[in-house]
Amino acid sequence: MTGVRDLKYRQWFKGADVDGDGVITRQDVRLMGERYVAARDAAPQSETARRLTEGLDAFWTTVIEPMDRDGDGKVDLREMTEGFRQALADPSLYPQQVGPVADCYFDLIDLDGDDRIDQAEFGQIFGLAGNVSPEECAEVFEALDLDGSGGLNRAEFHQALAEFFYGNDPDTPAAHLFGRIPG
Repeated sequence: MTGVRDLKYRQWFKGADVDGDGVITRQDVRLMGERYVAARDAAPQSETARRLTEGLDAFWTTVIEPMDRDGDGKVDLREMTEGFRQALADPSLYPQQVGPVADCYFDLIDLDGDDRIDQAEFGQIFGLAGNVSPEECAEVFEALDLDGSGGLNRAEFHQALAEFFYGNDPDTPAAHLFGRIPG
């Protein structure tokens, strides 16, 4: 384990602690989903929003909640970092651990349904809802668009999330997916 993953997880924690109280709760995870739905002006009752809510509930239950070592219903930065180190240690488990939620996010971000995320869609979701600057969004997007098509396909999106959660290279664009990590 390198410190790089800890830095990335800290960035993710900042976004996941929606109410800013220094801990992640089931409510924060739900609010995170609502924030993404609202940023895309998607209907809260839509199929994609429903799948996202279900996926985030499963993510809370299977990944985040087990990190709550003291059983208080809250996961602080230390618990989350230690928990991610343990839960996300094996990249081969990405399809079960992160993949389903990632597919829901992809579908939500790709509101026009063309099965790719263009730079505007990426900037809207990671900028408005993820608190990443427009400049950082553009820079990360361009680097993640591996085939230069002007859009991220599902495979590129999954590759970026897998690198974010499991990778140790601070120089990959995916390391900065949820905001620039200190270098």
